[in-house]
Parts: sequence; structure tokens; C-alpha cells
Amino acid sequence: MSRLDDFPPGERRIVQAGRRSIGVFRVGDRFYALNNHCPHQGGPLCLGATQPWLTSAAPGEVRQDDGDSLVACPWHGWEYDLETGQSFLGPDEPPARTYDVSVERGKNGRIPGPYVAETYPVHVEDAYVVVDTSGGARPGDKGGDR
Repeated sequence: MSRLDDFPPGERRIVQAGRRSIGVFRVGDRFYALNNHCPHQGGPLCLGATQPWLTSAAPGEVRQDDGDSLVACPWHGWEYDLETGQSFLGPDEPPARTYDVSVERGKNGRIPGPYVAETYPVHVEDAYVVVDTSGGARPGDKGGDR
């Protein structure tokens, strides 16, 4: 898990998930995650150059898609689709492993966790701050004496 700000559009990061090395790519507002192991010969796939799709409806007509959607392995140039992992230079080769990526927004940039902070009434007596921990649970508290 990383902050959204760590991924400017058009950038990528290589992250470790246990023993796996995974490339996370941001293309516009979309995210893709690919195993950083080229199925062709094991090269560091996600360190390769990225490029957009080029399509042609007729001779002399070439259209370039918005954003990069292919990555080429730096060892031999085999290209893989960021979304599906499919190779187009070795169509019978297994695809690169892809992973689901989601952007989760928390309140004020925070994601709520399973923990609840303990709170106690506090008041000032002369020059002392006193925390009252003697009472039981107050309305809204979970649990009992702490």
C-alpha cells in the first residue's frame, strides 16, 4: 500500500510484496500492476520502456491511444499489455502475471483501522492536568474500566 501522491501520472514504482517484485504503473487515472519477471526469459520486465497502442484502420492512417499501455522487456524487447499481461511477440507464450489495483480513499486521507483510541475526561485543577480513569464506561465508550 502506498499513498496516491507517490504515483504521479505516467510514473511507475517497483514494490516488494513478500518475495514478489511487482511494477505498479499509473497511466492517467488508471493503475496497473504486473509481475516484474518477464515470462520470455526472466528479465526485469517492469523496468522496460512503456509506449501507447498504435492502431490503423487503413494504410497511411495511424492513431495513437492516450497514455502508455504496453511495456517492453529491457532484455529482448518483448512487449506486454499492462492490463492483461498478454505478449504480442510470443502469442503462445504465457502472459505476464497481472494483479488487481484499487485506489481507496479514507476520511481526510486516512483509512479507518480496527482500533479505537481510549479517551478519558480531562480537567484542570489549579496548575495540574488531571485525567479521570476511575469511572466506568461513559456513553459512547466501548468496553468497561481501563
